[in-house]
Amino acid sequence: MKSGFISIIGRTNAGKSSLLNYLLNEKISLVSHKQNATRRRINGVVMHGENQAIFVDTPGLHESAKTMNKLMVEVAIKSIGDCDLLLFVATIFDNLSDYEKFLSLKRDVPHIIALTKIDEANDKQIFTKLNEYQKYADHFKAVIPTSIKKQAYKKILLDEICKYLPDHEYFYDPQYITTTNQKDIFRDFILEAIYECVSDEIPYSSDVSIKKVVEKQDITEIYATIITDNRHHKSILIGKNGQTIKRIGITARKTINTLLQNKVFLSLNVEIDKNWNSDEQRIREQFLY
Repeated sequence: MKSGFISIIGRTNAGKSSLLNYLLNEKISLVSHKQNATRRRINGVVMHGENQAIFVDTPGLHESAKTMNKLMVEVAIKSIGDCDLLLFVATIFDNLSDYEKFLSLKRDVPHIIALTKIDEANDKQIFTKLNEYQKYADHFKAVIPTSIKKQAYKKILLDEICKYLPDHEYFYDPQYITTTNQKDIFRDFILEAIYECVSDEIPYSSDVSIKKVVEKQDITEIYATIITDNRHHKSILIGKNGQTIKRIGITARKTINTLLQNKVFLSLNVEIDKNWNSDEQRIREQFLY
């Protein structure tokens, strides 16, 4: 029996959250085609035979002068020291510059490379990329080509990951799929809906606060506030005759309903807080941890 923690590391938009959802067979992590969508650590518990792998999805590694973004990267780097194994995620089409930056970080734990989107590449492209990584073979334990569109790759990746986990009793009940607070998952699903329904910079200047969750026998009631930094953004989030916030609510409710397998009532409103994304202490307390 093995049990341990694996931090999922990589650039923004590398497909880390999609990979976690794939390994879980359940969507618990925010997915967006836009950069820097993941802001918080999300834990997913995967049982593989008698072994328990606890994955930690982290914000993407990137450079930014913005307070929020710098703190997101801090969350990702901190996770490097809090795990038994690192899973570096890159697509088959990425050059090695992000991996080289990753190698420059101080690391005391082994790592595996997961190369995603191989279903979109031909054999020559895959062979060429694997060959490029071989010059760093002294640094990694394995390079595993994978695709979230094919279930067959899941066992191969999990088999390799479990080799490097410590012998240990389970940290969590095997029936759990996540140890992340349910409110944080709801918050990220609403934020995902904002990314999907509103363009440009609006999602980056907004976040979500879950005010209350009421569990009833046949319905889950969620009361949430979207926080943004100016009146113009608030009007865009609400939309003409409330159409945009209605669309955000419908999109988020469908995702939450799929997770809970229960009826969902979602109440959304929008508030302005000009300094929410520049106040370091507040970001740490309310939005990242």
